[in-house]
Amino acid sequence: MSEEIVKTSVDYQDIVKKGLWSNNPALVQVLGLCPLLAVSGTVVNALGLGLATLLVLTASNMAVSLIRNHISDTIRLPAFVMIIASLVSCIELLMKAYTYELYQILGIFIPLIVTNCAVLGRAEAFASKNKILPAAVDGFMMGLGFTLVLVCIGAIREVLGTGMIFSNMQLLFGDMASNWTLNILGNNYPGMILALLPPGAFIVAGFLMAGKNVIDNRIKEKTAANANKKDIVKGGKRVRTTGQIA
Repeated sequence: MSEEIVKTSVDYQDIVKKGLWSNNPALVQVLGLCPLLAVSGTVVNALGLGLATLLVLTASNMAVSLIRNHISDTIRLPAFVMIIASLVSCIELLMKAYTYELYQILGIFIPLIVTNCAVLGRAEAFASKNKILPAAVDGFMMGLGFTLVLVCIGAIREVLGTGMIFSNMQLLFGDMASNWTLNILGNNYPGMILALLPPGAFIVAGFLMAGKNVIDNRIKEKTAANANKKDIVKGGKRVRTTGQIA
């Protein structure tokens, strides 16, 4: 009985680590690059699309988990796509009602969440095989990891391109965010047009991926060095009468 419980247990810490770092949809799986690079010119655009994707990922994982035992393999994928499309339509209507200007800026990239491989991939790879709580956590962490990368790219591009950050945040948070703009590089900063163009998005994303790989390699080297230190026997060696050293 104990072995069966161990096999069916879920490691939530591992789910969090995979979503945010080791299996991040943007930096590791390299999924959803079209919206990732197209609308990440500012923080508000990136955050708006990231939150929409996060909500769809979480809700679709939960829905798929609920019906996983009630649909056959022949209609599984079409059913998943229908669920995702319905949720994206709901998010689209909510954005039209409450953040219409931001919805107009993001444009076609909101409906294109339906075709984001990260959403369908998590539904197929994880949610269809696990209960609702682990599926919800997986969807949320994958969506959060995707959103954080989006916002990071948006922040870098906005600062390099305009010298400012958090501009037009009122499009997402209302009038209270109209004064959130920070002029980081001063009024005399000429701006870097490349950072605001699609090539700039590719460059920033490439540096982020490279930085993650460097950090991972250093962690592996440190872990290996610590393991080697543990293998070294400390203290004096004891000589037996047989002449063998222990």
